[in-house]
Amino acid sequence: MTQLSDTQAVILSAAAQRDDGNILPLPGSLRGGAAVKVVGALLSRGLIAETVTDSQTKADAALNRIWRNDEDGRAILLHITDAGLAAIGIEPEGSDTALTSANETPHAEAPQDTPRESDTAPKPRTRREGTKQASLIAMLRAPEGATIEEIMAATGWQSHTVRGAMAGALKKKLGLTVTSEKVADRGRVYHIAD
Repeated sequence: MTQLSDTQAVILSAAAQRDDGNILPLPGSLRGGAAVKVVGALLSRGLIAETVTDSQTKADAALNRIWRNDEDGRAILLHITDAGLAAIGIEPEGSDTALTSANETPHAEAPQDTPRESDTAPKPRTRREGTKQASLIAMLRAPEGATIEEIMAATGWQSHTVRGAMAGALKKKLGLTVTSEKVADRGRVYHIAD
């Protein structure tokens, strides 16, 4: 299993929740050399990737959606890869080229040898058995449900990753309805409504 620092897990979890998969904006406390170091580590491990766009939009710290510009002035965006999704326990879709936007969407150029998104039918999400996401779903489908603490103990995730997986992977990506209720002796218990 891929070991991630807390900062890396937060960045990847946030990117997984975004429709465009963009890892930007980074957390507000991560700037300058620290941001370059964290992004460099994620790039070198293949958990995120750069996408060169045809846009000449300049990298702007205020917008914080464009990582940098290449030598031709084209915007370079950062997005989460399938390996990055797998590292946080989310089953990746068919392609690891989730393209991103920078407010006024610069469109990435599709490689010549691969069909464009409009040419291919969307691939249905499949769930693998034995993954952390599968165990999360099983815990939430159990009659007694699960608390954040119980899920943390079973998966090894931190609380923000558990919440991110429920909001991003389960609700947005898989379309499941996650409900919660306050139980006297256990606290807040989460369930998947069938």
